[in-house]
Amino acid sequence: MGRFQMWQLLAATCWMLLLGPVYGYHKKGSTTNPEANMNISQIISYWGYPYETYDVVTEDGYILGIYRIPHGRGCPKTDVGYDVWLGNSRGNTWSRKHLKFSPKSPEYWAFSLDEMAKYDLPATINFIIEKTRQERLYYVGHSQGTTIAFIAFSTNPELAKRIKIFFALAPVTTLKYTQSPMKKFTNLSRKAVKILFGDKMFSPHTFFDQFIATKVCNRKIFRRICSNFIFTLSGFDPKNLNMSRLDVYFAQSSAGTSVQTMLHWAQAVNSGRFQAFDWGNPDQNMKHFHQLTPPLYNVSNMEVPTAVWSGGQDYVADLKDVENLLPTITKLIYYKSIPHYNHVDFYLGQDAPCEIYHDLIRMMEEWL
Repeated sequence: MGRFQMWQLLAATCWMLLLGPVYGYHKKGSTTNPEANMNISQIISYWGYPYETYDVVTEDGYILGIYRIPHGRGCPKTDVGYDVWLGNSRGNTWSRKHLKFSPKSPEYWAFSLDEMAKYDLPATINFIIEKTRQERLYYVGHSQGTTIAFIAFSTNPELAKRIKIFFALAPVTTLKYTQSPMKKFTNLSRKAVKILFGDKMFSPHTFFDQFIATKVCNRKIFRRICSNFIFTLSGFDPKNLNMSRLDVYFAQSSAGTSVQTMLHWAQAVNSGRFQAFDWGNPDQNMKHFHQLTPPLYNVSNMEVPTAVWSGGQDYVADLKDVENLLPTITKLIYYKSIPHYNHVDFYLGQDAPCEIYHDLIRMMEEWL
């Protein structure tokens, strides 16, 4: 199904390239949303919000681009009024710098979820606390954003004390029951992955992605193909997706990560365990972990009050995996399963404000 949808998308693109000049496809019947061609700062500004940008340097030299929306539109007293910080992990489009290594070098890309949790999240949280002079923060994570938080907050008690509430949307720790087509990636050997993808970046955002977003998926006749591609990866919920915004969704996705991170995800699928990255041999594991095998992450060690939302149609964070996670969360303060939700509904769903955000804000206000 996923492969078929991709070929449909490629075929549509080829027809656009071949017949566009003849039939005027590049103009007729197409509407491109301005945000499809903007960066994060421009998008924030476009919607009338103030923004600030910062570089956060991690203990191991990675430079992370983070964004701040300090208050609502116009003046601090409008809107809900929260000070919102948008973090990034090493290696994605907005965090591809290092004090010593070039992104062209394999050394730069020698990281997985472990380093994001050990270095990126603490550096970001500490930077925000230093800048705002707040003692504690609320943390909202989706998918991988929850994974690195579960690792960080269960292994770093001092960091965990800095979090008032951890809001986990579509949480991922184990992937035993995941139904995503990406699961097929896990059938490849480590050697095969290196041959196919190299040892650096996985799925970078390219000009081709941008072309599909702004020249194909912005046209009504291709909306069904484009949306089906999203649903094949994340789960089906077509009524909840704003089809007129597909160009923005495609243009702003595929931020990229390391091949090693993808190997870490493959390891999670194959093992069914929540565990540090296996470096491939006992000597390397001993060097990194001081033991022959990678350590397991124990979520029950996390003392942070946690609220969880899951989706019944989520192909990535399958409900069975989430149900196995819940009993291990020591301070579970809230749980809601949304039957029609897929993996992207948590941030793209048209009903996300009433299904999630209103309760999330209510909890923040109660815990102030």
